[in-house]
Amino acid sequence: MKKIKWEGVMPAITTQFKKDYTLDLAAFKKNLAAQLNAGVHGIILGGTLGEASTLSDEEKSQLLATSLEVVGGKLPVVMNIAEQTTSKAVALAEQAEAEGANGLMLLPPMRYKATDEETVSYFSSVAASTSLPIMIYNNPVDYKIEVTLDMFEQLSAFENINAIKESTRDTTNITRMLNRFGDRFSILCGVDTIAMECLLMGARGWVAGLVDAFPEETVALYTYCKEGEWEKARLLFRWFLPLLELDISPQLVQNIKMCEVETGLGTGYVRPPRKPLSGDTKTAVRRTIASALLSRPTNLDYKKYL
Repeated sequence: MKKIKWEGVMPAITTQFKKDYTLDLAAFKKNLAAQLNAGVHGIILGGTLGEASTLSDEEKSQLLATSLEVVGGKLPVVMNIAEQTTSKAVALAEQAEAEGANGLMLLPPMRYKATDEETVSYFSSVAASTSLPIMIYNNPVDYKIEVTLDMFEQLSAFENINAIKESTRDTTNITRMLNRFGDRFSILCGVDTIAMECLLMGARGWVAGLVDAFPEETVALYTYCKEGEWEKARLLFRWFLPLLELDISPQLVQNIKMCEVETGLGTGYVRPPRKPLSGDTKTAVRRTIASALLSRPTNLDYKKYL
């Protein structure tokens, strides 16, 4: 079985598009380079922020190849799988492994609200089809299926299922997981607004969203928490929170891509059916970004800990 370290800041990287909605690989590479320079610990492709539902299999392969080229083996590159059928999920897992991905992030079946038994069977089929390490994405708020502790007990039979993106919004769930499974699974926070609390409770990492526009601030917050620099972490989090709240909106992709434009790390274009923000919503998001940039921290010293 292949292994990676499920820890640290792992950006759910955005997919950059041109005005005609084709891939903008130059802009994508620029954002990746900023993530590497900030000190992130892995890259996750094809998630919600990556607008995976609008990407063809060929485009996902392009993004994987480009990421592997830019990363150059320094960090794990993880491919997300979010499919409606078990057969397609298995096929994409096999394809990702063949094309050089270092790991997988796996969502429950899409659209159909599977039973607990069906969900475990789905995850099990994918795990049995690949030697890649797998992180289960547990997000019942958005995807309506909760992976319970009893379900994780069954999934623990698969050695390559070894991490959890914890997005239940219940920080006490981290303690329940640790009490029951110890260090069997690496737990990573999947919700930007509670990342600091999750790290305090024992999460090993953070699958982050606003990192796409603010990589240094995100890695700094993670690092301060891990180093026990709680006052530095609290001050940075207070500045960051209005931005982090842009991640818990149905329009999180548009929100974060607006941030990327303002920080020079993205083109801002989204693929239909998504449309750019407009009206009062756009005004409010722009105000949040502008206010944050006016007071953006300039004294981050987290790299001395790296």
